[in-house]
Amino acid sequence: MDRRRFLAAGAAGAALGVMGTGRAASGSWSAATAMPWPAQEIYAATTGSRILTAGGLVARQGQPLHIEQRVAILDTATGTWSEGPMLPQPRHHPMMVADGTGRMLAIGGYRRGEAGEWTNSLETWVLEGDSWSSLDPLPRPQAEAVGALLAGRVHLVTGRSPVGDANGNWPDQGDVDTHLSLDPMTGRWETRAPAPMARNSAAAAVLDGALWVAGGRTVQGGGTGRLDRYDPGTDRWDTLAPIPVSESGQQVGGGLAMGALGGKLVAFGGEWFAQGGGGVFPETWIYDPASDAWTRGPDMITPRHGLAAAVVGDRLYAIAGGEVVSGGRAGATVEVFRL
Repeated sequence: MDRRRFLAAGAAGAALGVMGTGRAASGSWSAATAMPWPAQEIYAATTGSRILTAGGLVARQGQPLHIEQRVAILDTATGTWSEGPMLPQPRHHPMMVADGTGRMLAIGGYRRGEAGEWTNSLETWVLEGDSWSSLDPLPRPQAEAVGALLAGRVHLVTGRSPVGDANGNWPDQGDVDTHLSLDPMTGRWETRAPAPMARNSAAAAVLDGALWVAGGRTVQGGGTGRLDRYDPGTDRWDTLAPIPVSESGQQVGGGLAMGALGGKLVAFGGEWFAQGGGGVFPETWIYDPASDAWTRGPDMITPRHGLAAAVVGDRLYAIAGGEVVSGGRAGATVEVFRL
């Protein structure tokens, strides 16, 4: 599918939504204070009681794609949002990760370049105090990846990179199984064991000393419910039970979010494409590592894709995201899940 066509169609109001039915399970969603502005294709990182998200995109009918530069910070102790120091440049899909030293990283993502609005980026920026500075750039442009802090290192896995010399438009990028790690002390990237499957727009969380990567999609094959687990001690991957197929009959995959809560993985949201439209998944799926099985939790109040997820204490935050398939309606909604 050509994502540019979907963005244009979404902005024109042609996108379709998917409705779901709730099913009794442990856990519940509740509304929280909305983000100060709408955005989708974002990620989030936490330090203490604060959640930080940055960049993103908003499609507006008849206008060029709006790529955000602002940084939003949620103080979960007070439930209030504030605006942080702007990114050095506008970005959509920049990966946000806390590096364990109190600093926040913004990695890769897409920018507007001379060749187009999907110019894949190399930059690794770090927020210290009130300003951003640069660390070692990525060895290769990488966006729509997943990232997390694991065993003292920042890991960046899967996503999309240019397949040739061209780098500016959606078709210029291809799915990758790339797995890098960054030592915050040296600021340098190193190569780790590649992911078992190349894909983009997956979700990740750290649980039981391992990195879990769920879902994602490929351009040719669509969504995958695949669940892979990485052990940093042995530098190896294992594959476990996949996320079930949605009630819509579509495979939950691209643009979902996930967090680790109460010893379990909680995955939710995402989108699917079909000829003439598509939809947004309402389901919440809860994975128990002890049984290697997923169960369905309560549906999201507001189904979304390209949203950010962050865990603080016993609460999992679902932040902003697209409320219809593709880029037609970016929202500012924030909801909280508790087991």
